[in-house]
Amino acid sequence: MEHVPALDEPLKKLLGAATAKVMAEHMDLHTVGDLLHHYPRRYAERGELTALADLPLDEHVTVVAQVADARVHTFNKGGRGKGQRLEVTITDGSGRMQLVFFGRTVHFHQKELLPGRRAMFAGKVGVFNRRLQLAHPEYKLLDADSGTETVKAFASELLPIYPACKQLESWTIEQSVAIALDSMAATGWAGLVDPLPPALREGRGLTDLPDALMKIHRPRTKADIADARDRLKWDEAFVLQVALARRRHAETQLPAVARRPAPDGLLTAFDAKLPFTLTEGQQKVSREIFDDLATEHPMHRLLQGEVGSGKTMVALRAMLAVVDAGGQAAMLAPTEVLAQQHHRSVTEMMGELAEGGMLGGADQATKVVLLTGSMGTAARRQALLDLVTGEAGIVIGTHALIEDKVQFHDLGLVVVDEQHRFGVEQRDALRGKGHSQREKRTPHLLVMTATPIPRTVAMTVFGDLETSVLDQLPAGRSPIASHVVPAADKPHFLARAWERVREEVENGHQAYVVCPRIGDEEDRKQSGKRKAAPEDEAEKRPPLAVLDVAEQLRAGPLAGLRVEVLHGRMHPDDKDAVMRRFAAGEADVLVATTVIEVGVNVPNATAMVIMDADRFGVSQLHQLRGRVGRGSAAGLCLLVTEMPEASPARQRLGAVASTLDGFELSRIDLEQRREGDVLGQAQSGVRSSLRMLAVIEDEEVIAAAREEATALVLADPGLTAHPELRTALDALLDKEREEYLEKG
Repeated sequence: MEHVPALDEPLKKLLGAATAKVMAEHMDLHTVGDLLHHYPRRYAERGELTALADLPLDEHVTVVAQVADARVHTFNKGGRGKGQRLEVTITDGSGRMQLVFFGRTVHFHQKELLPGRRAMFAGKVGVFNRRLQLAHPEYKLLDADSGTETVKAFASELLPIYPACKQLESWTIEQSVAIALDSMAATGWAGLVDPLPPALREGRGLTDLPDALMKIHRPRTKADIADARDRLKWDEAFVLQVALARRRHAETQLPAVARRPAPDGLLTAFDAKLPFTLTEGQQKVSREIFDDLATEHPMHRLLQGEVGSGKTMVALRAMLAVVDAGGQAAMLAPTEVLAQQHHRSVTEMMGELAEGGMLGGADQATKVVLLTGSMGTAARRQALLDLVTGEAGIVIGTHALIEDKVQFHDLGLVVVDEQHRFGVEQRDALRGKGHSQREKRTPHLLVMTATPIPRTVAMTVFGDLETSVLDQLPAGRSPIASHVVPAADKPHFLARAWERVREEVENGHQAYVVCPRIGDEEDRKQSGKRKAAPEDEAEKRPPLAVLDVAEQLRAGPLAGLRVEVLHGRMHPDDKDAVMRRFAAGEADVLVATTVIEVGVNVPNATAMVIMDADRFGVSQLHQLRGRVGRGSAAGLCLLVTEMPEASPARQRLGAVASTLDGFELSRIDLEQRREGDVLGQAQSGVRSSLRMLAVIEDEEVIAAAREEATALVLADPGLTAHPELRTALDALLDKEREEYLEKG
C-alpha cells in the first residue's frame, strides 16, 4: 500500500477524532498540510501585550493581560432567588477590560484569577454597559505555579496567536501544530512538496519550505518571522501567477477570427456623426483594442475607467468595428435596469445607424436588440431570431444572454460591464457561444469596470486579462464637491443640506437621495437581526430606508417638490418608467437604493445626498457620487452620518470627501478592509489560496512573481520540468473547481 504523502494525512490520524472534527467543522482544516498553513495571526511578546484598547467587537480574540481586581456581586434573578457573578478587571497598560463569569464556577475562577496574576484569555468581545467585555472566557494562567511547560513557552519570547474560534482556542491550535511539526520533522519532511523551482528560490535568497514552516510557527526572533513570511508569500504569489500565466498562454493558443473594420463602413459613419472628438485616452485605448481585434487569437482585455470617463463609447466603437467585419457583438450588463439603459444610450448614440432593415435606416445600419429575463414572449422570440439569423449586429442583455437557447450567427466580441459581478465561469459560458459547430472559434472579450482596481489586485483577480486604463474625464464633465454632514453633532448642517437640494431644483436641476435599505415589513423583520457594527453600539437603530425617507421628505423639508422612489424590489417596468421620468425631468428628486450605483446617466442631476453614508464602502460611495456632475453644471455630494467625529467611519467619509481620485480611494478602501473582501466574489478559489499574501502591501512580490511565472510558462507550458509545481497547482485548482461546482 503506497504511503499517503505526509501533508495529505487526515488530521484525525494525528490529533484524534474529537479535535479533528472541530478543526474540520469550524476552521475548515482537514489535513496536516491545512494545519501547517494555518499561520499565526500575530505573536504576543513577553511583556508586549495586545492593546486592549484596539479590540474588535464580535471577534474571537486572545489577549495576554494581568488581573487588576476581581469581585463577586450578588444579584436578584427576578423572583428566582439570588445569583452570583464574578467581575474581573484585566489590564495591559493600554486599556482595561471586564471579564464576567456566572453560575457555579464563580468561586473556582475567583481563586484562580487573583490580582497580579497574568494569563492568556480567549473569548468573543462583547459590549455591556457601553464597555467591552469577555463573558466566560477560556484562560490559561502564565504564572510560576502553573507548571514549567507553560512558563517555558511564555518565556520563549514570541507566543504565536492563531486565528481561533469559540470551539477552539489559540493554544489548542498551537499544541496541534506542534504535534504536526514534530511528526513531519521526524520523517525528514517526507512528502513535503516545494512548489518553488530551486533556481528561483536560490536566486531570490528565499529559505526552504521546512525551515519557513518551522519559523512561522516557532519563531525565536522577529527575523525568523520575516524570513518565513517572505518565503510563504512567494509560494502563494508564484503558484497563483503560474495558474494565471497558464490560462493566458492557453488563451493565446485559441483560434479567433481577426476582425478588421471595413474602410467605409458602420464605424466610419458613426465617427462622422459624433458631435465631439474623443479624448486622447479614448483614442489610445481604442487603438489597443483594435490592434487586439485584428489578431487571430482572442483579445482578453480589462478596461478600467472612472465613472464617466467614456468607457461605453470606447466599447461601442469596438462593437461597431466587429459588426463592420461581419461579426456580432454582445454586451452583458449585471442588472435589467442597466441593460435597458445601455440599450437606450447605444441606440440614441447610433441614431439611424441602429435601424438596420427599417425604413429610414442608414445603408450601413445594423439592428440593436435587447434581451432580458422579464421580456414578453413575442419580443423575446423576435430578439432570438434576429440573433440566430445575424440580422442583429449588436445585442445588449443580462444573464439571459448566457442561456442555452440563445444562439448567435457569428459572435465576434463579448463586452462585459461591471466585471466584478461576473465570475470567470460566466465569461467562459458566453464565450462558448462563439464556437460555431463548423469550426471552434472564440470571440474576443472586453471587460469594463468603473471600480478602480489597484494594479496588484488587477494582477491577482483579473490576472488573465491585459489592462487598459481611461484616466481622463471627457471634456464638459464638471468637478464634484463632496462634504461630510455630521447630522448628530450638527443637526443644522442637515437642514442646510435639504436647502441646498431645493436650491439645485430651483435652478432647474435634479437630485438623488440614497438610502441603505428599502424599508417595509419584510425589511423590518430583517433589521432586527442586523449585527451592529463596532462603531454603532451606541445607537442600534436600523439603517434609514427609502420608503420612510421619501415619506418624511415629501411631508417635510422637500414638500412641494416631485419626489419619486426607485429600489430593487420594484417590477422592472416600474423601475424603467421611474428612470425615464427622472431622465426626462418629470421628477425633481429620486430617493433610491444603490440600484443607481452603476450606469445611471442623467446629466441634469447635480446633487446627491447619501443617508447613513457610513454604511457604504468607500468604492461604493465613489461610484454613487459619479452619478452627479455628468453635465456642464458642477456636482454636489453630501455624505450624511451620525457617527462621532473620532470614529473610523468618519475618517473613511473624510477620505471620500477629500479626493476624486478613484485609484487613491480604492487603495484606502482596501487598506481599511480585510483582505478577504478585496477579492470578494470576483474569482472563485483565489481567496481560499491566499493566507499570507496581502494584495496591497505585497505589490513587489506579486509583480516579480508574475514576471517569473510568465517566463517559466513560456519556456515550459506543460511544466514538464517542474513536477512539484504541477502538484501545488493541481491542489490550488482543485480547490477552485470545487468552489465553482459548489456555486453550481
